[in-house]
Amino acid sequence: MAAANHNPFVNETSFYNQMVLSHLLPSSLWEPLPHFLQTWLRNYLAANMLYFISGFLWCFYIYYVKLNVYVPKESIPTRKTMIKHISVAMKAMPWQSLLPTVTEYMVEHGWTLCYSTVDHFNWFLCFLYIALYLALVEFGVYFIHKELHDNKFLYKHLHATHHIYNKQKTISPFSAYAFHPLDGIIQSLPHVISLFIVPIHLRSHLILLFLEGLWTANIHDCIHGDIWPVMGAGYHTVHHKTYKHNYGHYTIYMDWMFGSLKAPLAEEEDSFKEK
Repeated sequence: MAAANHNPFVNETSFYNQMVLSHLLPSSLWEPLPHFLQTWLRNYLAANMLYFISGFLWCFYIYYVKLNVYVPKESIPTRKTMIKHISVAMKAMPWQSLLPTVTEYMVEHGWTLCYSTVDHFNWFLCFLYIALYLALVEFGVYFIHKELHDNKFLYKHLHATHHIYNKQKTISPFSAYAFHPLDGIIQSLPHVISLFIVPIHLRSHLILLFLEGLWTANIHDCIHGDIWPVMGAGYHTVHHKTYKHNYGHYTIYMDWMFGSLKAPLAEEEDSFKEK
């Protein structure tokens, strides 16, 4: 731990490890672990907490509190379906937690353009870099997602695991992470690559990853919010149906520019409902 006294990034990630692990596990189980494994364990447990808490709360709200308001009763996924989503996600979670862990390792060793403090920093540039970071993520996710569909080998062996959920009654917030482990890692790569291109505060990067987790659950609830230019759940549900539209991430811009945008029209939304 001595090295942590001289490396602000290690100090910061050690603080996050302490904050999460000390509240979830006895110290004897995690303190003897090397820093890298502590970070992986923290990411794994935090990802599971985010997945289950956001999934349960959101499903409870839209399927029970707001029954027949957002989702018709006959279109609610069954418990068996959601348990299947959770089962697939749990198999992938240990591996998907590895990517942010490796990313933090690279940040700690100074291999990225991440910075550790905003002291004496130009705040305009700080927000500009966040905007550029998000634009790069948007660009990268679009083309990676599209390639996972266009390349028959990648689709068959990786992305098809997620696309067995192709209508409203088989899609839920729990299906958000029901991926082949390598598929989830590949689709997250733009977040890592961007760190080598755009300077960004480490804490901002971690907050954006947290918001990414919430967003991924949200776009699998099949509720069309119709907030331009957001690539909301309505657009993503169309993607699960047609397999060749709406590859974008947060916005519709990339699909609009490259001709793959398909709006969730009312008659298309009705086709997801069970007769």
